[in-house]
Amino acid sequence: MDTISTLRPAPPAPPATLDLKIGGMTCASCVGRVEKALAQVPGVSRASVNLATEKARLEISSEAGPVLRAAIDRVRDAGYDAAAWSDKGERAATQAAQDAAGLAREKRLTILAFVLSAPLVAEMAAHWGWFDFSLPGYLALALAAPVQFWLGARFYVAGWRALRAGTGNMDLLVALGTSAAFFYSAWLIASQPPGHHAHHYLEGAAVVIALIRLGKFLEARAKRAAGDAVRGLLALAPAKAHRVSGDEETEIDVDLLAPGDIVRVRPGERFPADGVVIVGKSEADEAMLTGESRAVAKDIGDPVVGGSLNGTGALDVKVTASGADTALSRIVALVENAQASKPPIQRLVDRISAVFVPAIVLVAIAALLGWWLLDGDLDTGLVAAISVLVIACPCALGLATPTAIVVGTGAAAKTGLLIHDADALEHAAHVDIVVFDKTGTLTEGKPRVASMSGDAETLRLAASLQARSEHPLAQAILNAAPGPVVAADDFRAHPGRGVSGIVEDRALILGSLRYMTESGVDLRPLQAAIDTAEALGQTPTLLAEGTRALGLIALEDAPRASAAAAIAEIKKLGVEVALLSGDRLAAAQATAAKLGIDNVRAEILPAGKADAIRAFQAQGKRVGMVGDGVNDAPALAAADCGFAMGTGSDAAIGTAGIVLLRADPMLVPAAIDLSRAIRKRIAENLFWAFAYNVAGVPLAALGLLSPAIAGAAMALSSVSVVANSLRLRGWKFDGGST
Repeated sequence: MDTISTLRPAPPAPPATLDLKIGGMTCASCVGRVEKALAQVPGVSRASVNLATEKARLEISSEAGPVLRAAIDRVRDAGYDAAAWSDKGERAATQAAQDAAGLAREKRLTILAFVLSAPLVAEMAAHWGWFDFSLPGYLALALAAPVQFWLGARFYVAGWRALRAGTGNMDLLVALGTSAAFFYSAWLIASQPPGHHAHHYLEGAAVVIALIRLGKFLEARAKRAAGDAVRGLLALAPAKAHRVSGDEETEIDVDLLAPGDIVRVRPGERFPADGVVIVGKSEADEAMLTGESRAVAKDIGDPVVGGSLNGTGALDVKVTASGADTALSRIVALVENAQASKPPIQRLVDRISAVFVPAIVLVAIAALLGWWLLDGDLDTGLVAAISVLVIACPCALGLATPTAIVVGTGAAAKTGLLIHDADALEHAAHVDIVVFDKTGTLTEGKPRVASMSGDAETLRLAASLQARSEHPLAQAILNAAPGPVVAADDFRAHPGRGVSGIVEDRALILGSLRYMTESGVDLRPLQAAIDTAEALGQTPTLLAEGTRALGLIALEDAPRASAAAAIAEIKKLGVEVALLSGDRLAAAQATAAKLGIDNVRAEILPAGKADAIRAFQAQGKRVGMVGDGVNDAPALAAADCGFAMGTGSDAAIGTAGIVLLRADPMLVPAAIDLSRAIRKRIAENLFWAFAYNVAGVPLAALGLLSPAIAGAAMALSSVSVVANSLRLRGWKFDGGST
């Protein structure tokens, strides 16, 4: 039965990590400064900061407590707020409530900024001849001052922190630009005789602050929406559980559950932990975890996944994993790890942002001096300098990549895809060929005996040989054997070949054609049966004593229902498909023909799968490998991007870049399509982020943009980048359209 309850940690263990909540970041240059500060903390081997989630992830090599304290101190010294990150229990709910309250407060202050700015804008419109309206100079100052120094205080605080740290950020640009406009206007008003109306630029400063506050409010609301997927996953875990001990039932916190506890789950409740049903019959809705829309039947002995929704029956469940060890916790950890990682393009953006603010300040000074010294026009020079400072915001650059990754990985999790990191996304988007393992990946992994050739004892003897084997093919033979079997003596497994042992004082071997040939078995009496089985895509398994073949058991493993359609969709995406199989070429080709695969590599031993991947890479191809078993792990690691079935082994899951939470090959083209969609959004975001600055800064320096228009353009750049990323929330795989 398909389930994601096998999603467990796999060796080697990942590096220890520590997460921080970072406050006060506004742009890409802030990200670089925080990362630089964290990288200097003793015990931190690597730091990655995400502007969209306001989160820092540290890879640490020493005890977490001292590193946490030192990291918080370093971040605060750099001018930002820091605290330990928590996504669990009441603290997570409290943080969500605080975020909502913060958004509501930001909305009220933004509205107030526009209300105070409105008369100043009306006076500007009157100056353009639209209608007759004017404000006394000191009243204009009285309206502009609270906008500048109260509603705009955040820019001064953050800008001062940046200066104190010896660098610059978006807030410094806004503070410099609006302050220049305010104080120059105040000087113009103060220098005029009483009763005279002085032209000023107060509306420019006030409207810029109002617009930027509006942009930050919309941006914060959009970033909150971008994290909905992770919050949705976290919300699946119930806070309480009903623990059963004898005849007593006690309600306890979920965090107190331990493996071995018995919990009672009533109809309509969510499972509090991973476990196995011991009493009752029901069904479970696992859609939020696997993307599977159909309810999964649950009976005694069936596994259940914490966070999934119980159906119509009451169940008693024995806990097998709780807390951080549950599949849900692992899923959340993988999604957050992907969101915290950076693709190569973002590292380039971070380097650009490090020099962006100083360069813009120089351009603003050049614009001021150019207009003043060359044209004698100080007013125009000041307006141009202010506009340059205001429009040149690196915020959009900082949001371009992380918002697309946050939204995209959230969409992936809802679909049943877990992406380990941004590098996996990058590689998945560029694969030239997808190589599938056959058994358990393209097939159901539930082989059955299709036909036999030999005497009546063949199946009984074969079952005795396989009694101690855990291989799926062994189970098929045992299921077909008549009556009880006696386990063989001196049993030995020969990986990729077969088994041997002594049954009723007879030394027997059972296995593949390769094993028989290597053992010198005469296969001529069974050649016709072998040819027939291979032509039907079946796997011939032969029994022999010494060099004499005793019989043949043809095993058949049906392709998964979606396998052929998945192959067709991958081809539509312009990607080649190949099949790796340990079967003989004829049998592998027969299966491949049913699925529409032309490129077949057969008779591949488990140890040779990674070599087959490297052979494709030697041809200049970027390879995606899809597998599920322990013996697939080396090939998954060797591939440019590994896709592991979530129902497969821990080793396969641990080495793959992308985990398919349900055993559905259609998730492979979906993963490629989504990776391309995320990459496309990142490219679009970076284009527009750069385009705003490339077009806006020269126009502002030439005096062709007012500060108000520059402020609106700057706010629009950030909002448009986040809004473009949010389009990924509606992504659905429809056959290759991004």
